[in-house]
Amino acid sequence: MLLQHKTVIVSGVGPGLGHQVAAACVRDGARVVLGARTEGNLAASAARIDPAGERTAWRATDIGDETQCEALAALAAERFGGIDAVVHVAALDSLFGGLRDADLGSWREVMDVNLLGTLRMTRACLPSMTARGGGSVVMIGTQSSVAAPSEVRQTAYAASKGALVSAMYALARELGPERIRVNTVQPGWMWGPPVQAYVRLTAKAEGVPESEVLGRLTGRMALPEMATDADVAESAAFLCSDRARAITGQSLLVNAGELMR
Repeated sequence: MLLQHKTVIVSGVGPGLGHQVAAACVRDGARVVLGARTEGNLAASAARIDPAGERTAWRATDIGDETQCEALAALAAERFGGIDAVVHVAALDSLFGGLRDADLGSWREVMDVNLLGTLRMTRACLPSMTARGGGSVVMIGTQSSVAAPSEVRQTAYAASKGALVSAMYALARELGPERIRVNTVQPGWMWGPPVQAYVRLTAKAEGVPESEVLGRLTGRMALPEMATDADVAESAAFLCSDRARAITGQSLLVNAGELMR
C-alpha cells in the first residue's frame, strides 16, 4: 500500500477536503492524526474512516497557537511512534473582497493562519521527521495565488497562499539535506462543500438552474468535469508517499486543466 507503516498528520479536518485527505491516507495504509479547531468534525471524520479507532487519533488544534501545534505533533509521536508526513489543509478562507475597502487587520489574521500557522505546524513536526530520517510536508495552496478568478474576490486569501508557495521554495532548500520534502497542491475550482454552496447560492440569486452556474465554471476546463476534493486528496497522498521521494519544491495544479503552466 502507498502509505503502509507511515504516520501522517492532517490539519484542518472538516467535512470536505481535510476529511478526504485523511480518508485517502488511511485507505492507503497510513496511521493518521487529525487536527482541527472543532472537536465534532474530528470525531465524526475519525469514526467514518476508522470505526475501530486503531489507525487514527485526533486532537482539537488551532494552528494559530504554537503550543497546540506541538501538542498535535506530540500525539502522533506518542500514539504511533513518530511523524512521516504532514498535510496542511487548515486555512482561513472566509474573508472576501479586494484591496480598496480592505480591513488590513483582517488580512493580518488571514496571514497569521494561512502562512504562519502552516509554518508553526510544520516546525512542530520537524524533530520527529528528522528522527525518522526524512518526511514530507504537503501544503494545500490555491490556483487563485497564480490566477485570480473573476467570479469571487479573495485577495487576502490568494496573497497568503502565494506567500506560502514562496516559503515552500525556501523550506525545500533548508530541509532537503534532512530528506524532508516540501511541496504544494494547488486546487482550482474543487467540487466539495464550499463550491457546492457557491453554485447553489448563485443559481438561487440569479434565478437560473444550478447546472448553468456549474457549466460556466467547467466550460473553461480541458477535462469535462471539475476536480473534486477527493481528487485533490489523492494528489496530497501521493506526495506523502515514497513514490514522490525525488519531488520537492514543486507546485501541482489540480484543476481539470483550467489553467496550464
